[in-house]
Amino acid sequence: MIRVVEVTQRYSVRPVLRKFSIEVRDGEIVALLGPNGMGKTTLLSVMAGALWPQKGHVEIDGLVRRSSEENELAIRRKVVFLPDQPWLPMQRTGREFLIAVGQLYDVEIDRLLDHADRLLKLFDLDKEGDWTISSYSNGQQKKIALCSALVTDVPIYLLDEPFAGGLDPAGIMALRIVLRRLVEEKNAAIVLSTPVPEIIEGLADRIAVIRDGQLAAFDTLEGLRRQTESSGGLGDVLAKLIHPHITENLREYFQQG
Repeated sequence: MIRVVEVTQRYSVRPVLRKFSIEVRDGEIVALLGPNGMGKTTLLSVMAGALWPQKGHVEIDGLVRRSSEENELAIRRKVVFLPDQPWLPMQRTGREFLIAVGQLYDVEIDRLLDHADRLLKLFDLDKEGDWTISSYSNGQQKKIALCSALVTDVPIYLLDEPFAGGLDPAGIMALRIVLRRLVEEKNAAIVLSTPVPEIIEGLADRIAVIRDGQLAAFDTLEGLRRQTESSGGLGDVLAKLIHPHITENLREYFQQG
């Protein structure tokens, strides 16, 4: 469903992605993991068409992003991109925002109204849904942004740090379950980033580890354990893949203390 082909992306002279290639299939959740500044957000932005790569291209269902106006519009009808800090219409109510987004994606009106109600209730915003978004807390703004992505009913979701931004434990649990159901029942493709590996254990089907703008590893958790000869959790696996120096740094820190 999603193919990133030999993408190189630079900011000024600094390369962020270097000949980066990856494929995401229908019916799976792929998690992007790696240190800050290693290209996770840039990769999602390129997948979403928000950034145009200097080299390479992105394909969605066989259509190349930005190859033509017709292809790009067809892609945008089936993809939603939620940045880490999305713009929100602060003077609109949460419910008005969800309905407006759903209409942009041509969701049938009865389905849209019902789905908006159910999302607001799921994320504990049923009362606040008729308040202006400017009155929401940071966590509530994160929830309404997530609802705006989910209300689209698209088959492809690109989510930049959806579990961050003040999302409470109930919201995290609800989002994890909803994402799994989208994959298992609707065959959706979901790509998400997170700085916290523990959140996506048991959620992601495959894990893409990004280091220095390149794909350091791409496999299931069990596959990554075999590669690193680790029997621990995802945090231990990542320590070996992208932070091999951390054990020595910890030893020196405590020795000198």
